[in-house]
Amino acid sequence: MTETQEKVDERIETPVVVEAPASDVDPVLLGQRVEAILLSVDRPLTAGRIAEVLELDATRGVTDAIKALNTEYEAQGRSFRIEQVAGGYQILTLPAFKDVLAQLHRTKVDNRLSPAGLETLAIIAYRQPVLRAQIEAVRGVSSGEVIRTLMDRHLVKIVGRAEEIGRPMLYGTTKTFLELFGLANLKDLPKIEELVKP
Repeated sequence: MTETQEKVDERIETPVVVEAPASDVDPVLLGQRVEAILLSVDRPLTAGRIAEVLELDATRGVTDAIKALNTEYEAQGRSFRIEQVAGGYQILTLPAFKDVLAQLHRTKVDNRLSPAGLETLAIIAYRQPVLRAQIEAVRGVSSGEVIRTLMDRHLVKIVGRAEEIGRPMLYGTTKTFLELFGLANLKDLPKIEELVKP
């Protein structure tokens, strides 16, 4: 066998490994940039929007950076992490610190929604899409003013009209509702059987 034939055989038997091109962005720097963006906003941002700001072709780098940051936060015992909320990502404090933060923000929270507002919002959240008449049947009182207040605060919106006489409006919750309560989507609402009366 000639030397040339040996080289040809060697190339055929040895699989050629093609390496993927390395990312242009250093993972540590990417993590720092994602963290800086999330620290500077007060609403959740989608991975697509973050990638757009960072001029990345794909969102995978963003989601990988978020996972790495959360691992780092946990290892360092930080009081916060990046959570998926309302279809985007946001830096949130851990539940263990809710009492401290409630103490700090007590006045703000107390003034946010009345008991009637919370009650109406809960009915809409769990029964949506729901008619005003159905809300009032559960509450036992007129709810028009409370629904208007919830709509003014962008927690409730009209999601359609019922297929019945008069075509009454159907109500549902908004993205702001998900953000306020820290939910990724409506499936994250506590199950009714898990709720305990105070």
